[in-house]
Amino acid sequence: MSVINALSRVGTRNVRDTFICSYAKRLRIRSHAHGGSLLFAGGRACFSSVTMPLHVPSWSSHEPSSTCLSQSRGSSYSTTKENSPQNQHKKKDNLSIAIVGTGPSGCYTAKYLISSIKQMQKKQLEKDAQENVAIGSKSGRKSEPSFIGCLKTLDIDMIDRLPTPFGLVRSGVAPDHQEVKNVENDFVKLFESNHDDSSTSTENSAVGGTGTGENDHVTNEMKSTMVFRGNVQVGKDVTLQELRDAYDIVVLAYGCESDRKLEAQTSEQRLKGIYSAREFVAWYNGHPDFVHMGKEFQSVLNGRETTPSNARVMIVGQGNVALDCARILAKGKKSLIDTDIASHALDVIGDGVAETTVLGRRGHIQGAFTIKEIRELTKLEDADFIVDEKELEMGATLTSQEELKAPGGRPKVRIDKLLRDAATNTAQLDGSDNHHKKVKLRFMWNPLKFEPDPADPSKLGSVICERTELKGEAFAQTAVSTEHIEEIPANMALISIGYKGIKLPDMDTALFDESKGTVKNTRGKVDGNLFVSGWLKRGPSGIIGTNIADAKDTVASILVDVENIVEDYGSQGESGREDLDELLVEREVQV
Repeated sequence: MSVINALSRVGTRNVRDTFICSYAKRLRIRSHAHGGSLLFAGGRACFSSVTMPLHVPSWSSHEPSSTCLSQSRGSSYSTTKENSPQNQHKKKDNLSIAIVGTGPSGCYTAKYLISSIKQMQKKQLEKDAQENVAIGSKSGRKSEPSFIGCLKTLDIDMIDRLPTPFGLVRSGVAPDHQEVKNVENDFVKLFESNHDDSSTSTENSAVGGTGTGENDHVTNEMKSTMVFRGNVQVGKDVTLQELRDAYDIVVLAYGCESDRKLEAQTSEQRLKGIYSAREFVAWYNGHPDFVHMGKEFQSVLNGRETTPSNARVMIVGQGNVALDCARILAKGKKSLIDTDIASHALDVIGDGVAETTVLGRRGHIQGAFTIKEIRELTKLEDADFIVDEKELEMGATLTSQEELKAPGGRPKVRIDKLLRDAATNTAQLDGSDNHHKKVKLRFMWNPLKFEPDPADPSKLGSVICERTELKGEAFAQTAVSTEHIEEIPANMALISIGYKGIKLPDMDTALFDESKGTVKNTRGKVDGNLFVSGWLKRGPSGIIGTNIADAKDTVASILVDVENIVEDYGSQGESGREDLDELLVEREVQV
Protein backbone atom coordinates (compact mmCIF):
# COMPACT_ATOMS: atom_id res chain seq x y z
CA MET A 1 0.00 0.00 0.00
CA SER A 2 1.36 3.46 -0.87
CA VAL A 3 1.91 6.16 1.73
CA ILE A 4 -1.05 8.19 0.49
CA ASN A 5 -3.35 5.16 0.47
CA ALA A 6 -2.38 4.34 4.03
CA LEU A 7 -3.09 7.90 5.09
CA SER A 8 -6.45 7.90 3.34
CA ARG A 9 -7.69 5.46 5.96
CA VAL A 10 -7.17 8.11 8.62
CA GLY A 11 -10.22 10.01 7.50
CA THR A 12 -9.93 13.70 6.78
CA ARG A 13 -8.08 15.46 4.02
CA ASN A 14 -6.43 17.74 6.54
CA VAL A 15 -4.94 14.84 8.47
CA ARG A 16 -3.34 13.59 5.28
CA ASP A 17 -2.18 17.10 4.40
CA THR A 18 -0.74 17.63 7.86
CA PHE A 19 1.24 14.42 7.68
CA ILE A 20 2.53 14.65 4.12
CA CYS A 21 2.74 18.40 3.67
CA SER A 22 6.16 20.06 3.56
CA TYR A 23 6.74 23.78 3.48
CA ALA A 24 9.82 23.65 1.33
CA LYS A 25 10.37 24.35 -2.33
CA ARG A 26 9.86 21.48 -4.73
CA LEU A 27 11.36 18.44 -2.98
CA ARG A 28 11.05 14.74 -3.46
CA ILE A 29 11.40 11.49 -1.55
CA ARG A 30 11.58 8.38 -3.68
CA SER A 31 10.34 5.03 -2.47
CA HIS A 32 11.97 1.87 -3.80
CA ALA A 33 9.14 -0.19 -2.43
CA HIS A 34 6.68 1.36 -4.86
CA GLY A 35 8.69 3.15 -7.50
CA GLY A 36 6.86 6.33 -6.58
CA SER A 37 7.76 9.85 -5.51
CA LEU A 38 6.48 12.11 -2.77
CA LEU A 39 6.35 15.54 -4.37
CA PHE A 40 6.32 18.77 -2.41
CA ALA A 41 5.23 21.83 -4.35
CA GLY A 42 3.38 25.03 -3.59
CA GLY A 43 3.05 24.25 0.12
CA ARG A 44 1.09 21.04 -0.51
CA ALA A 45 2.15 17.48 -0.95
CA CYS A 46 1.06 14.88 -3.44
CA PHE A 47 2.10 11.29 -3.87
CA SER A 48 2.83 9.87 -7.27
CA SER A 49 2.74 6.11 -7.07
CA VAL A 50 0.82 2.99 -7.85
CA THR A 51 -0.48 0.52 -5.30
CA MET A 52 1.44 -2.68 -5.72
CA PRO A 53 3.04 -5.42 -3.62
CA LEU A 54 6.38 -4.62 -2.04
CA HIS A 55 9.09 -5.22 -4.61
CA VAL A 56 12.41 -6.55 -3.45
CA PRO A 57 14.90 -5.04 -5.90
CA SER A 58 18.03 -6.79 -7.07
CA TRP A 59 20.66 -4.59 -5.51
CA SER A 60 23.88 -4.29 -7.46
CA SER A 61 26.77 -6.07 -5.83
CA HIS A 62 30.38 -5.08 -5.86
CA GLU A 63 33.17 -7.58 -6.19
CA PRO A 64 35.15 -7.08 -2.98
CA SER A 65 38.87 -6.54 -2.89
CA SER A 66 40.87 -9.59 -1.93
CA THR A 67 42.78 -7.44 0.53
CA CYS A 68 39.78 -6.40 2.59
CA LEU A 69 38.57 -7.66 5.95
CA SER A 70 37.39 -11.28 6.03
CA GLN A 71 33.81 -11.96 7.09
CA SER A 72 34.77 -13.80 10.22
CA ARG A 73 31.64 -14.83 12.15
CA GLY A 74 32.94 -17.35 14.67
CA SER A 75 32.43 -21.06 15.04
CA SER A 76 28.64 -20.86 14.84
CA TYR A 77 28.93 -19.79 11.22
CA SER A 78 31.78 -22.13 10.27
CA THR A 79 29.66 -24.01 7.73
CA THR A 80 28.07 -20.99 6.07
CA LYS A 81 28.77 -20.16 2.48
CA GLU A 82 30.82 -17.12 3.44
CA ASN A 83 33.17 -19.17 5.57
CA SER A 84 33.51 -22.30 3.49
CA PRO A 85 37.09 -22.95 2.36
CA GLN A 86 36.40 -21.93 -1.22
CA ASN A 87 35.02 -18.57 -0.03
CA GLN A 88 37.60 -17.60 2.60
CA HIS A 89 38.96 -15.03 0.16
CA LYS A 90 35.65 -13.13 0.09
CA LYS A 91 35.85 -9.87 2.02
CA LYS A 92 33.17 -7.57 3.43
CA ASP A 93 32.84 -4.25 1.66
CA ASN A 94 29.30 -3.32 2.72
CA LEU A 95 28.03 -1.85 5.99
CA SER A 96 24.29 -2.15 6.66
CA ILE A 97 22.63 -0.10 9.41
CA ALA A 98 19.01 -0.02 10.57
CA ILE A 99 17.74 3.03 12.44
CA VAL A 100 14.42 2.54 14.21
CA GLY A 101 12.70 5.92 14.32
CA THR A 102 12.84 8.72 11.75
CA GLY A 103 12.50 11.81 13.93
CA PRO A 104 15.33 14.31 14.49
CA SER A 105 17.49 11.89 16.50
CA GLY A 106 17.23 9.17 13.84
CA CYS A 107 17.85 11.53 10.92
CA TYR A 108 20.79 13.26 12.59
CA THR A 109 22.30 9.88 13.45
CA ALA A 110 22.06 8.85 9.79
CA LYS A 111 23.49 12.18 8.65
CA TYR A 112 26.57 11.98 10.86
CA LEU A 113 27.12 8.30 10.22
CA ILE A 114 27.38 9.03 6.51
CA SER A 115 29.57 12.13 6.81
CA SER A 116 31.83 10.63 9.49
CA ILE A 117 32.40 7.34 7.68
CA LYS A 118 33.16 9.12 4.41
CA GLN A 119 35.59 11.42 6.18
CA MET A 120 37.22 8.48 7.95
CA GLN A 121 37.52 6.58 4.69
CA LYS A 122 39.13 9.51 2.91
CA LYS A 123 41.74 9.92 5.64
CA GLN A 124 42.34 6.18 5.85
CA LEU A 125 42.80 5.79 2.10
CA GLU A 126 45.23 8.68 2.03
CA LYS A 127 47.16 7.06 4.88
CA ASP A 128 47.08 3.63 3.19
CA ALA A 129 48.34 5.14 -0.05
CA GLN A 130 51.26 6.81 1.70
CA GLU A 131 52.15 3.60 3.56
CA ASN A 132 51.98 1.55 0.36
CA VAL A 133 54.40 3.91 -1.33
CA ALA A 134 56.80 3.59 1.62
CA ILE A 135 56.44 -0.19 1.97
CA GLY A 136 56.50 -0.82 -1.76
CA SER A 137 59.73 1.06 -2.24
CA LYS A 138 61.41 -1.23 0.30
CA SER A 139 59.83 -4.67 -0.05
CA GLY A 140 57.43 -4.55 -2.95
CA ARG A 141 54.54 -5.45 -0.61
CA LYS A 142 51.31 -3.49 -0.08
CA SER A 143 49.82 -2.78 3.35
CA GLU A 144 46.55 -4.36 4.42
CA PRO A 145 43.78 -1.69 4.12
CA SER A 146 41.42 -1.09 7.05
CA PHE A 147 37.76 -2.11 7.21
CA ILE A 148 36.64 1.50 6.66
CA GLY A 149 39.04 1.82 3.76
CA CYS A 150 37.48 -1.23 2.09
CA LEU A 151 33.87 -0.05 2.27
CA LYS A 152 32.14 0.38 -1.08
CA THR A 153 28.57 0.76 0.16
CA LEU A 154 26.94 2.12 3.30
CA ASP A 155 23.23 1.25 3.41
CA ILE A 156 21.05 2.93 6.05
CA ASP A 157 17.42 1.86 6.40
CA MET A 158 15.13 4.23 8.30
CA ILE A 159 12.27 2.27 9.90
CA ASP A 160 9.14 3.86 11.35
CA ARG A 161 5.79 2.56 12.55
CA LEU A 162 4.05 5.55 10.94
CA PRO A 163 3.54 5.82 7.17
CA THR A 164 5.46 9.12 7.06
CA PRO A 165 8.88 10.13 8.40
CA PHE A 166 10.25 12.87 10.69
CA GLY A 167 8.52 12.05 13.99
CA LEU A 168 7.93 14.96 16.36
CA VAL A 169 8.87 17.50 13.69
CA ARG A 170 5.47 16.62 12.21
CA SER A 171 3.45 15.66 15.26
CA GLY A 172 5.13 17.51 18.15
CA VAL A 173 6.13 20.98 17.02
CA ALA A 174 3.41 23.58 17.61
CA PRO A 175 1.43 24.37 14.42
CA ASP A 176 2.15 28.10 14.75
CA HIS A 177 5.90 27.46 14.82
CA GLN A 178 6.33 26.78 11.11
CA GLU A 179 9.89 28.10 11.16
CA VAL A 180 10.91 25.30 13.54
CA LYS A 181 9.57 22.73 11.09
CA ASN A 182 11.94 23.94 8.39
CA VAL A 183 14.44 21.37 9.63
CA GLU A 184 12.24 18.83 7.82
CA ASN A 185 13.57 20.27 4.56
CA ASP A 186 17.10 19.32 5.59
CA PHE A 187 15.98 15.77 6.33
CA VAL A 188 14.27 15.48 2.93
CA LYS A 189 17.49 16.60 1.26
CA LEU A 190 19.39 14.00 3.28
CA PHE A 191 17.21 11.27 1.78
CA GLU A 192 17.53 12.74 -1.71
CA SER A 193 21.30 13.10 -1.59
CA ASN A 194 21.61 9.46 -0.52
CA HIS A 195 18.93 8.09 -2.79
CA ASP A 196 19.36 4.40 -3.60
CA ASP A 197 19.50 3.92 -7.34
CA SER A 198 20.81 0.44 -7.97
CA SER A 199 21.27 1.20 -11.65
CA THR A 200 23.80 3.90 -10.85
CA SER A 201 27.34 2.65 -10.57
CA THR A 202 29.55 3.78 -7.74
CA GLU A 203 31.10 7.12 -8.49
CA ASN A 204 34.86 7.20 -8.70
CA SER A 205 37.16 9.84 -7.40
CA ALA A 206 40.88 9.89 -6.78
CA VAL A 207 41.27 10.09 -3.01
CA GLY A 208 44.88 10.20 -1.98
CA GLY A 209 46.17 8.54 -5.13
CA THR A 210 46.29 8.52 -8.88
CA GLY A 211 43.58 5.90 -9.38
CA THR A 212 45.92 3.59 -11.21
CA GLY A 213 48.52 0.97 -10.48
CA GLU A 214 49.28 -0.02 -6.91
CA ASN A 215 46.92 2.62 -5.49
CA ASP A 216 43.95 1.28 -7.43
CA HIS A 217 41.90 0.60 -4.30
CA VAL A 218 41.80 4.30 -3.35
CA THR A 219 39.81 5.32 -6.44
CA ASN A 220 36.47 3.82 -5.35
CA GLU A 221 34.50 6.30 -3.27
CA MET A 222 32.01 4.68 -0.93
CA LYS A 223 28.39 4.93 -2.03
CA SER A 224 25.87 5.74 0.72
CA THR A 225 22.15 5.01 0.45
CA MET A 226 19.15 5.78 2.66
CA VAL A 227 15.64 4.35 2.29
CA PHE A 228 12.49 4.81 4.32
CA ARG A 229 10.43 1.82 5.44
CA GLY A 230 7.23 3.20 6.94
CA ASN A 231 4.28 1.41 8.53
CA VAL A 232 6.68 -1.13 10.04
CA GLN A 233 6.29 -1.72 13.77
CA VAL A 234 9.34 -3.23 15.39
CA GLY A 235 8.18 -5.82 17.91
CA LYS A 236 5.14 -6.70 15.83
CA ASP A 237 5.97 -6.80 12.12
CA VAL A 238 9.62 -7.61 12.73
CA THR A 239 11.44 -8.32 15.97
CA LEU A 240 14.43 -6.46 17.34
CA GLN A 241 16.46 -9.66 17.23
CA GLU A 242 15.60 -10.16 13.55
CA LEU A 243 16.91 -6.67 12.84
CA ARG A 244 20.09 -7.35 14.78
CA ASP A 245 20.58 -10.56 12.80
CA ALA A 246 19.92 -8.91 9.44
CA TYR A 247 21.98 -5.74 9.91
CA ASP A 248 25.53 -5.05 10.97
CA ILE A 249 24.37 -2.30 13.34
CA VAL A 250 20.97 -1.32 14.76
CA VAL A 251 20.26 2.11 16.30
CA LEU A 252 17.11 2.70 18.37
CA ALA A 253 15.85 6.27 17.95
CA TYR A 254 12.07 5.95 18.30
CA GLY A 255 11.80 8.45 21.15
CA CYS A 256 9.24 8.51 23.95
CA GLU A 257 5.78 7.14 23.26
CA SER A 258 4.32 7.32 26.76
CA ASP A 259 3.98 9.81 29.65
CA ARG A 260 5.11 10.22 33.20
CA LYS A 261 2.18 9.87 35.58
CA LEU A 262 1.03 12.45 38.11
CA GLU A 263 0.46 11.20 41.66
CA ALA A 264 -2.84 13.06 41.81
CA GLN A 265 -4.29 11.02 38.95
CA THR A 266 -6.95 8.85 40.53
CA SER A 267 -6.65 5.09 40.10
CA GLU A 268 -10.23 4.26 41.07
CA GLN A 269 -11.86 6.22 38.29
CA ARG A 270 -10.69 8.03 35.19
CA LEU A 271 -12.65 11.23 35.07
CA LYS A 272 -13.51 12.45 31.61
CA GLY A 273 -11.43 15.54 30.97
CA ILE A 274 -8.00 14.38 32.20
CA TYR A 275 -5.49 13.79 29.41
CA SER A 276 -1.80 13.95 28.73
CA ALA A 277 -0.44 16.99 26.90
CA ARG A 278 1.21 14.53 24.49
CA GLU A 279 -2.24 13.29 23.41
CA PHE A 280 -3.55 16.82 22.96
CA VAL A 281 -0.50 17.96 20.95
CA ALA A 282 -0.60 14.88 18.70
CA TRP A 283 -4.33 15.41 18.13
CA TYR A 284 -4.15 19.05 17.05
CA ASN A 285 -1.15 18.19 14.83
CA GLY A 286 -3.13 15.50 12.98
CA HIS A 287 -1.30 12.40 14.22
CA PRO A 288 -3.29 9.43 12.85
CA ASP A 289 -3.17 7.55 16.17
CA PHE A 290 -4.97 10.39 17.96
CA VAL A 291 -7.65 11.57 15.54
CA HIS A 292 -10.27 9.74 17.63
CA MET A 293 -9.44 11.97 20.63
CA GLY A 294 -11.39 14.77 18.99
CA LYS A 295 -14.66 13.32 20.30
CA GLU A 296 -13.27 13.36 23.84
CA PHE A 297 -12.10 16.97 23.63
CA GLN A 298 -15.36 17.97 21.94
CA SER A 299 -17.47 16.51 24.75
CA VAL A 300 -15.39 18.26 27.41
CA LEU A 301 -15.07 21.70 25.82
CA ASN A 302 -18.46 21.72 24.11
CA GLY A 303 -20.72 19.98 26.60
CA ARG A 304 -24.28 20.64 27.68
CA GLU A 305 -23.32 23.62 29.82
CA THR A 306 -19.76 24.19 28.63
CA THR A 307 -18.40 25.91 25.56
CA PRO A 308 -14.88 27.18 24.86
CA SER A 309 -16.09 30.66 25.75
CA ASN A 310 -16.67 29.63 29.38
CA ALA A 311 -14.41 26.56 29.67
CA ARG A 312 -11.51 26.38 32.10
CA VAL A 313 -8.44 24.29 31.41
CA MET A 314 -5.59 23.46 33.78
CA ILE A 315 -2.18 22.41 32.45
CA VAL A 316 0.06 20.73 35.02
CA GLY A 317 3.74 21.28 34.24
CA GLN A 318 5.77 24.25 33.05
CA GLY A 319 7.87 23.16 30.10
CA ASN A 320 7.59 24.42 26.54
CA VAL A 321 4.98 21.77 25.66
CA ALA A 322 2.72 23.08 28.44
CA LEU A 323 3.07 26.65 27.21
CA ASP A 324 2.44 25.56 23.61
CA CYS A 325 -0.84 23.97 24.70
CA ALA A 326 -1.84 27.10 26.62
CA ARG A 327 -1.12 29.34 23.64
CA ILE A 328 -3.05 27.14 21.19
CA LEU A 329 -6.06 27.00 23.54
CA ALA A 330 -6.04 30.77 23.98
CA LYS A 331 -5.55 31.76 20.33
CA GLY A 332 -8.60 30.07 18.90
CA LYS A 333 -9.67 29.48 15.32
CA LYS A 334 -9.19 33.03 14.05
CA SER A 335 -5.49 33.11 14.93
CA LEU A 336 -4.77 29.49 14.03
CA ILE A 337 -6.51 29.04 10.69
CA ASP A 338 -3.40 30.01 8.71
CA THR A 339 -1.11 27.69 10.66
CA ASP A 340 -0.35 23.97 10.29
CA ILE A 341 -3.07 22.94 12.77
CA ALA A 342 -5.33 20.06 11.72
CA SER A 343 -8.73 21.36 10.57
CA HIS A 344 -10.57 19.00 12.92
CA ALA A 345 -9.07 20.89 15.89
CA LEU A 346 -10.33 24.34 14.88
CA ASP A 347 -14.01 23.74 15.49
CA VAL A 348 -13.36 22.06 18.85
CA ILE A 349 -11.18 24.91 20.14
CA GLY A 350 -13.53 27.50 18.67
CA ASP A 351 -12.60 31.09 19.50
CA GLY A 352 -10.36 29.91 22.32
CA VAL A 353 -11.05 28.82 25.88
CA ALA A 354 -11.98 31.38 28.50
CA GLU A 355 -9.31 30.54 31.07
CA THR A 356 -6.15 28.46 30.94
CA THR A 357 -4.03 27.94 34.05
CA VAL A 358 -0.48 26.63 33.76
CA LEU A 359 0.51 25.21 37.14
CA GLY A 360 3.97 24.47 38.55
CA ARG A 361 5.11 23.03 41.90
CA ARG A 362 8.22 25.20 42.11
CA GLY A 363 9.11 28.78 41.23
CA HIS A 364 9.64 30.58 37.93
CA ILE A 365 13.41 30.30 38.23
CA GLN A 366 13.09 26.51 38.14
CA GLY A 367 10.66 26.53 35.21
CA ALA A 368 11.64 24.42 32.19
CA PHE A 369 10.24 26.89 29.65
CA THR A 370 12.32 29.18 27.43
CA ILE A 371 11.95 32.92 27.04
CA LYS A 372 10.52 32.58 23.53
CA GLU A 373 7.43 30.72 24.77
CA ILE A 374 6.89 33.21 27.62
CA ARG A 375 7.23 36.16 25.26
CA GLU A 376 4.62 34.68 22.92
CA LEU A 377 2.13 34.54 25.79
CA THR A 378 2.75 38.21 26.60
CA LYS A 379 1.89 39.09 22.99
CA LEU A 380 -1.45 37.30 22.68
CA GLU A 381 -3.76 39.69 20.85
CA ASP A 382 -7.07 38.91 22.55
CA ALA A 383 -6.10 37.32 25.87
CA ASP A 384 -4.63 38.62 29.10
CA PHE A 385 -1.46 37.03 30.43
CA ILE A 386 -1.74 36.86 34.23
CA VAL A 387 1.26 36.49 36.57
CA ASP A 388 1.01 36.91 40.36
CA GLU A 389 3.89 38.99 41.73
CA LYS A 390 3.51 37.37 45.18
CA GLU A 391 4.15 33.93 43.66
CA LEU A 392 7.28 35.25 41.94
CA GLU A 393 8.57 36.50 45.29
CA MET A 394 7.77 33.18 47.00
CA GLY A 395 9.97 31.37 44.51
CA ALA A 396 12.77 33.94 44.60
CA THR A 397 14.48 32.44 47.66
CA LEU A 398 18.10 33.20 48.49
CA THR A 399 18.96 29.82 47.02
CA SER A 400 17.07 30.67 43.83
CA GLN A 401 19.04 33.93 43.64
CA GLU A 402 22.21 31.82 43.72
CA GLU A 403 20.89 29.89 40.72
CA LEU A 404 20.41 33.15 38.82
CA LYS A 405 23.97 34.29 39.59
CA ALA A 406 25.57 30.96 38.70
CA PRO A 407 27.43 30.49 35.38
CA GLY A 408 24.90 30.01 32.60
CA GLY A 409 22.18 31.82 34.53
CA ARG A 410 21.71 34.65 32.04
CA PRO A 411 18.69 33.07 30.25
CA LYS A 412 16.94 32.70 33.62
CA VAL A 413 17.73 36.33 34.50
CA ARG A 414 16.03 37.44 31.29
CA ILE A 415 12.99 35.25 32.03
CA ASP A 416 12.84 36.67 35.57
CA LYS A 417 12.70 40.23 34.23
CA LEU A 418 10.08 39.38 31.59
CA LEU A 419 7.81 37.71 34.15
CA ARG A 420 8.18 40.58 36.63
CA ASP A 421 7.17 43.01 33.88
CA ALA A 422 4.17 40.78 33.15
CA ALA A 423 3.27 40.77 36.85
CA THR A 424 3.37 44.58 36.86
CA ASN A 425 1.00 44.65 33.88
CA THR A 426 -1.28 42.19 35.68
CA ALA A 427 -1.47 44.49 38.71
CA GLN A 428 -2.65 47.31 36.47
CA LEU A 429 -5.64 45.35 35.18
CA ASP A 430 -8.78 46.76 36.77
CA GLY A 431 -11.29 44.16 35.63
CA SER A 432 -12.69 46.35 32.88
CA ASP A 433 -10.34 45.09 30.17
CA ASN A 434 -11.71 44.03 26.80
CA HIS A 435 -10.24 40.53 26.83
CA HIS A 436 -12.53 37.76 27.97
CA LYS A 437 -9.76 35.15 27.66
CA LYS A 438 -7.00 34.70 30.22
CA VAL A 439 -3.82 32.65 30.49
CA LYS A 440 -2.59 32.34 34.07
CA LEU A 441 0.94 31.23 34.87
CA ARG A 442 0.90 30.10 38.49
CA PHE A 443 3.81 28.98 40.64
CA MET A 444 4.30 27.17 43.95
CA TRP A 445 1.21 24.94 43.66
CA ASN A 446 1.05 21.15 43.75
CA PRO A 447 -2.07 19.34 42.45
CA LEU A 448 -3.33 16.84 45.01
CA LYS A 449 -6.61 15.51 43.70
CA PHE A 450 -8.99 15.74 40.76
CA GLU A 451 -12.59 16.35 41.82
CA PRO A 452 -15.66 15.39 39.74
CA ASP A 453 -18.16 17.92 38.49
CA PRO A 454 -21.20 17.90 40.83
CA ALA A 455 -23.50 18.25 37.80
CA ASP A 456 -21.88 15.27 36.04
CA PRO A 457 -19.73 13.05 38.31
CA SER A 458 -18.18 11.36 35.27
CA LYS A 459 -16.44 14.60 34.31
CA LEU A 460 -13.70 16.70 35.87
CA GLY A 461 -14.92 19.69 37.83
CA SER A 462 -11.94 21.03 39.77
CA VAL A 463 -8.41 20.34 41.01
CA ILE A 464 -7.46 20.43 44.68
CA CYS A 465 -4.01 22.04 45.03
CA GLU A 466 -1.67 22.76 47.93
CA ARG A 467 0.65 25.70 48.33
CA THR A 468 4.33 24.75 48.38
CA GLU A 469 7.61 26.28 49.49
CA LEU A 470 11.14 25.62 48.30
CA LYS A 471 13.70 23.71 50.38
CA GLY A 472 17.17 22.47 49.52
CA GLU A 473 20.41 23.50 47.88
CA ALA A 474 20.84 25.41 44.65
CA PHE A 475 19.70 23.47 41.57
CA ALA A 476 18.26 20.78 43.86
CA GLN A 477 15.37 22.63 45.52
CA THR A 478 12.22 20.63 46.09
CA ALA A 479 8.62 21.71 46.62
CA VAL A 480 7.44 21.07 50.18
CA SER A 481 3.83 21.29 51.34
CA THR A 482 2.65 24.23 53.46
CA GLU A 483 -0.76 22.55 54.01
CA HIS A 484 -2.54 25.57 52.51
CA ILE A 485 -5.23 24.24 50.14
CA GLU A 486 -7.00 25.85 47.20
CA GLU A 487 -9.60 24.41 44.82
CA ILE A 488 -9.22 25.56 41.22
CA PRO A 489 -12.16 25.02 38.81
CA ALA A 490 -11.28 23.07 35.64
CA ASN A 491 -13.28 21.33 32.91
CA MET A 492 -10.15 19.80 31.39
CA ALA A 493 -6.67 19.01 32.70
CA LEU A 494 -3.60 18.33 30.57
CA ILE A 495 -0.70 16.61 32.31
CA SER A 496 2.62 17.86 30.95
CA ILE A 497 5.29 16.63 33.37
CA GLY A 498 7.39 14.74 30.83
CA TYR A 499 7.35 12.06 28.18
CA LYS A 500 8.58 8.53 28.84
CA GLY A 501 10.13 5.87 26.61
CA ILE A 502 8.81 2.33 26.40
CA LYS A 503 10.63 -0.96 25.90
CA LEU A 504 10.29 -2.93 22.67
CA PRO A 505 8.42 -6.23 23.24
CA ASP A 506 11.40 -8.54 22.70
CA MET A 507 14.08 -6.30 24.21
CA ASP A 508 16.03 -7.81 27.10
CA THR A 509 14.60 -6.27 30.28
CA ALA A 510 18.14 -5.86 31.60
CA LEU A 511 18.79 -3.30 28.85
CA PHE A 512 15.91 -0.99 29.78
CA ASP A 513 15.49 1.38 32.73
CA GLU A 514 11.76 1.35 33.49
CA SER A 515 11.94 4.19 36.01
CA LYS A 516 13.59 6.58 33.56
CA GLY A 517 12.00 5.22 30.40
CA THR A 518 15.38 5.00 28.67
CA VAL A 519 17.59 2.29 27.21
CA LYS A 520 20.67 1.70 29.36
CA ASN A 521 23.73 2.82 27.48
CA THR A 522 27.23 4.19 27.64
CA ARG A 523 27.43 7.14 25.25
CA GLY A 524 24.92 5.42 22.97
CA LYS A 525 26.42 1.93 23.15
CA VAL A 526 23.91 -0.62 24.45
CA ASP A 527 25.02 -4.16 23.73
CA GLY A 528 26.83 -5.88 20.88
CA ASN A 529 25.66 -4.26 17.64
CA LEU A 530 22.82 -2.37 19.35
CA PHE A 531 22.99 1.41 19.92
CA VAL A 532 20.58 4.17 20.97
CA SER A 533 20.12 7.86 20.20
CA GLY A 534 17.85 10.76 21.20
CA TRP A 535 15.27 10.83 23.97
CA LEU A 536 15.41 7.06 24.33
CA LYS A 537 19.08 7.50 25.18
CA ARG A 538 19.12 10.60 27.43
CA GLY A 539 15.49 11.14 28.40
CA PRO A 540 12.97 13.72 27.07
CA SER A 541 15.00 16.91 27.26
CA GLY A 542 16.24 19.66 25.00
CA ILE A 543 15.12 21.08 21.68
CA ILE A 544 15.46 19.66 18.16
CA GLY A 545 19.03 20.95 17.90
CA THR A 546 20.01 19.09 21.08
CA ASN A 547 19.84 15.90 19.04
CA ILE A 548 22.81 16.97 16.93
CA ALA A 549 25.43 16.60 19.68
CA ASP A 550 23.60 13.53 20.96
CA ALA A 551 23.70 11.85 17.54
CA LYS A 552 27.39 12.68 17.08
CA ASP A 553 28.09 11.06 20.46
CA THR A 554 26.34 7.83 19.41
CA VAL A 555 28.06 7.85 16.01
CA ALA A 556 31.45 8.21 17.72
CA SER A 557 30.66 5.15 19.86
CA ILE A 558 29.75 3.17 16.75
CA LEU A 559 32.85 4.11 14.80
CA VAL A 560 35.38 3.69 17.58
CA ASP A 561 35.01 -0.08 17.35
CA VAL A 562 33.04 -0.65 14.14
CA GLU A 563 35.44 -3.28 12.75
CA ASN A 564 35.18 -5.54 15.78
CA ILE A 565 31.41 -4.97 16.05
CA VAL A 566 30.89 -6.11 12.47
CA GLU A 567 33.20 -9.10 12.94
CA ASP A 568 31.55 -10.29 16.14
CA TYR A 569 27.91 -9.30 15.70
CA GLY A 570 27.37 -8.19 12.10
CA SER A 571 24.99 -9.60 9.52
CA GLN A 572 25.76 -12.82 7.70
CA GLY A 573 24.00 -11.66 4.54
CA GLU A 574 25.05 -9.28 1.83
CA SER A 575 22.15 -6.86 2.44
CA GLY A 576 20.12 -6.21 5.57
CA ARG A 577 17.73 -4.28 3.34
CA GLU A 578 16.97 -7.34 1.25
CA ASP A 579 16.51 -9.47 4.37
CA LEU A 580 14.06 -6.96 5.86
CA ASP A 581 12.08 -6.59 2.64
CA GLU A 582 11.81 -10.36 2.28
CA LEU A 583 10.44 -10.60 5.84
CA LEU A 584 7.89 -7.84 5.19
CA VAL A 585 6.71 -9.46 1.96
CA GLU A 586 6.43 -12.84 3.67
CA ARG A 587 4.36 -11.32 6.49
CA GLU A 588 2.25 -9.21 4.10
CA VAL A 589 3.19 -5.95 5.75
CA GLN A 590 2.05 -2.99 3.66
CA VAL A 591 4.83 -0.41 3.55
